[in-house]
Amino acid sequence: MSDLLPMFPLKLVVFPGEYLNLHVFEPRYKQLVMECETNDSTFGIPAFINNKIVSFGTEVRLLKIEKRYDNGEMDIRTQGIGIFQIIDFHNHTHNKLYASAEVKRLNELSQGDEATNITILDDLRELFKTMHLNKKPPIDSKQFVSFDVAHYVGFSLEQEYEFLCIPTEQARQRYLSAHLKQILPVVREMERLRERALLNGYFKHLNPPKF
Repeated sequence: MSDLLPMFPLKLVVFPGEYLNLHVFEPRYKQLVMECETNDSTFGIPAFINNKIVSFGTEVRLLKIEKRYDNGEMDIRTQGIGIFQIIDFHNHTHNKLYASAEVKRLNELSQGDEATNITILDDLRELFKTMHLNKKPPIDSKQFVSFDVAHYVGFSLEQEYEFLCIPTEQARQRYLSAHLKQILPVVREMERLRERALLNGYFKHLNPPKF
């Protein structure tokens, strides 16, 4: 069974649970937001990648209109609530400015592995430390899911979309862990090269080798 959902395509991937702030200025999306506020309804954000709307996206709920401008533009706060698959996309909806799509909601309730979460958190902390990032990953390995940290591991837009499409939490954990294991040595080497470059031009106190 499919449902009709208003569409708000963007050049980004939204994950379930994620908070997303948007500035809305196009007439079609101002109409969409006003209807969501009036009807307490939701809308979908499919990613726009390589000049096309992809098949999977995230349904979001309007939490609050933070600011209304005199010209009708708005700053809004939303949250991702679930993943959908587009069955049929409609560029024009009857009497609406915005597009819509018939979608199938994907309710995935699988559990992750806590031991893998611990490994992911350890690698993420090392990544942040090596890159001198003032970020803190989730502290409790029991309370976070892979979507919570997916924006912080250096995924490309295409990788984020591939990650969104993975159907189970344990499979997402494996994808995330493998990615971290792959990029950590690269980041360590880049940091080593950066430190060496910073030393160039300075007086060095070195002990000559004895021979």
